[in-house]
Amino acid sequence: MRRALAIALVALLSVPAQAAAPTAAQKDEFYSVCMGIAHNDTLCACKAKAAMTLIDQRFMGVVIASMKGGTPASTDFVAYNTYVAKSNQVCKPDY
Repeated sequence: MRRALAIALVALLSVPAQAAAPTAAQKDEFYSVCMGIAHNDTLCACKAKAAMTLIDQRFMGVVIASMKGGTPASTDFVAYNTYVAKSNQVCKPDY
């Protein structure tokens, strides 16, 4: 299981050069949807910023749709879970 997660993380973070980065509009939408869920500016700002470097434009659409209640395609499950874990690591609260 760990090996599969590690492979998925490497695949997720090894975005091909031709993959388009998320747009500023996607970042703004991500932040807006996050605030509607979490009501936490610090968390949502961090997660929106992290998403810009962790995922590509297509996958940002997957993430935003999921935040709105959608379900990722079965082919995106591993990458989605890996993204969530990585963004949680990046944006963990200071205790």
